[in-house]
Amino acid sequence: MGEPPFGFGPPRQPDDDDDRPGDSGATGSGPSGSGGGAGAPGGGPSGPLGPLGDPQQFAEALRQFADLMAYQGGPVNWDLAKNAARQAVAAAGDPSVLSNERTAVVEALRLADLWLEDATALPSGIRSVAAWSRSEWVEATMPVWTSLCQPIAERAVDTMGGLFAVSEADLEDAEPQVRSALEALTGGAGGLGGFGGLGALGEMMRRVGGMVVGGQAGAAVGALAQEIISSSDIGLPIGPEGTAALLPAGVAEFGAGLSVDADEVRLFVALREAAHHRLFSHVPWLRARLLGAVEDYARGIKVDADALRDAMPAIDPANPEALSEALSGAALFRPEESAEQKAALARLETMLALVEGWVSTAVSDAARDRLPQSEALAEAIRRRRATGGPAERTFATLVGLELRPRRLREAAAIWRTLTDARGVAGRDQVWAHPDLLPTADDLDDPASFVAGQPETNDFDVTDLTGPPDSAGPDDQADPPDATDLSTACG
Repeated sequence: MGEPPFGFGPPRQPDDDDDRPGDSGATGSGPSGSGGGAGAPGGGPSGPLGPLGDPQQFAEALRQFADLMAYQGGPVNWDLAKNAARQAVAAAGDPSVLSNERTAVVEALRLADLWLEDATALPSGIRSVAAWSRSEWVEATMPVWTSLCQPIAERAVDTMGGLFAVSEADLEDAEPQVRSALEALTGGAGGLGGFGGLGALGEMMRRVGGMVVGGQAGAAVGALAQEIISSSDIGLPIGPEGTAALLPAGVAEFGAGLSVDADEVRLFVALREAAHHRLFSHVPWLRARLLGAVEDYARGIKVDADALRDAMPAIDPANPEALSEALSGAALFRPEESAEQKAALARLETMLALVEGWVSTAVSDAARDRLPQSEALAEAIRRRRATGGPAERTFATLVGLELRPRRLREAAAIWRTLTDARGVAGRDQVWAHPDLLPTADDLDDPASFVAGQPETNDFDVTDLTGPPDSAGPDDQADPPDATDLSTACG
């Protein structure tokens, strides 16, 4: 990750203006980690605790570092993650959603949801609609990112703390300045025994690890926000349940170069968004099954302690983003390659393919006679997903997972075969229970799967799921409230 995850900016240069926020050259302020850089002006001398040429700047950096260390929300600093994501989005440019853009999104989602009535037996799952800026998408989805990343994030934090599970005897040959720095960092007043062996240092490193992981997670989410087009773009339900949302800036970038009218692009993306919401809202076990599969996979990831150890010299309280930069090129997360890990990955890939295949089938039926370029747009979506787009890169960073539904065409083929053989209602009844869904082996032989399916024509999808507790897509959601969502993250 190239973005500074701790929110510290680049070192202040001699010719920088003096009107930057903060008295000591900081860019930003406060305990959220949006403080300024702490490099010594003109590349001045540096010691174990950072630049020595500007005591005031160094003191300010230490204060900000102490604020970060005081985070009490758990082992991983998710407040820092959200701030880092928003900072990355702002740095790349995040235009506000204009009134006419918001109106266009509301109308597109309303019309798309209406078109889907004949393409699926599942009722509308949209409770409210929204047009988000990229920073609003970060706010709205951060609670789910926190949950998905928590298993591997905690493991990375524990590994960092364990690197310092050594005794005083291990530092007998340490240089005096190293011992002095350790005392200063951990509050010791005398020898190393002044802070209880190295237990306090291990705890400090856990907190540093929580900042590093939070910063890297935030930078990854911020990078994804720059390419996302809707709340369901990556195939996982990461937004608030029932809120259908498009990102006008992302939709415009997706449509650029496709030689397709912008209104048609927006309607096509709205169809996909509305279809995802019908599925996730009315298949009650699907949301938990998908997110649980990601978490199960993440639990089997190993953290490369050697890579962390090699990066330890980069720790500098006055320049904490240096550690993340040192880690950015390291392969910190390694799959366990156990039978359980492989099974979790197979389940996840199959489920993602089935969700994407069903959505593409329903959208194709709804758009066929309404959007002249629907097939070209569908192919653009397939290429975007199959070649490893932003979602895959983000998940590789966050949970060591290449999130790529590799069998999209096979999954779409099996849903098409079911539609032809059973009709729309018969196809959608397969979602009644996870045991009825096609397996990875079934994707190789759709005809056999359809022939072997039990008849479920007496089953009514709405009987199982119940009516949506919503007023429909005409109700426009307010932008996410940052205070409420940050409380949920904590």
